Amino acid sequence: MDKILIWLKDTLMALPAVLIALSFHEFAHGYASWKLGDPTAKNLGRLTLSPFKHLDPLGFVCLLFFGFGWAKPVPVNARYYKNPRVGMAITAAAGPLMNLVLGFFGVLVYKLIYLIPATTDFLLNFKGVLLEMVLIFCTLNISLCVFNLIPIPPLDGSRIAFIFMPPKWYFGIMKYERYIYLGLIVLMMLGVFDSTIGWLSRKILIGFLSFWRLIF
Repeated sequence: MDKILIWLKDTLMALPAVLIALSFHEFAHGYASWKLGDPTAKNLGRLTLSPFKHLDPLGFVCLLFFGFGWAKPVPVNARYYKNPRVGMAITAAAGPLMNLVLGFFGVLVYKLIYLIPATTDFLLNFKGVLLEMVLIFCTLNISLCVFNLIPIPPLDGSRIAFIFMPPKWYFGIMKYERYIYLGLIVLMMLGVFDSTIGWLSRKILIGFLSFWRLIF
């Protein structure tokens, strides 16, 4: 019973971070594509921060329980870009970059909350809960950034890699995207990426903490 309650508490504390991380990630894709001349996302109502427009049920569950997941991809049309290869790379990079920015400023919020004095037991406990939630938020966004930069379809890293690959190779790989996608889910559930992504995410988090310590 205690384990169930702990699991429920951890899940509820992670829920806001998951909703924000996924919504901002997909909004960034759509916004970048729109700024590059593609109205597709805007016309479909995807230039919004509402999580209900972006959530993919399986990706949401995976992110909530395994720490790595995805949202419903924002549709884009590279034909609107002046340079389709560069445009696709910029649009793909916008999502992970947004998560990195959220993690960066999330660490600032963590630092500010940490500096607030707690004069009563209630305030001390409340402060502890806030710090834990913000830390989850930071860790999740940084991990999501790192995970999505892996150059494996359908992750954003595979779209960024397009700019460095001959089109024949890229489209040859993308023909098998659906099967690679299923394999990726299996590998994710087996924890194959945990150690590498966890290590890199911690290094980035520590780097952000060190930066804000230099400021105040």
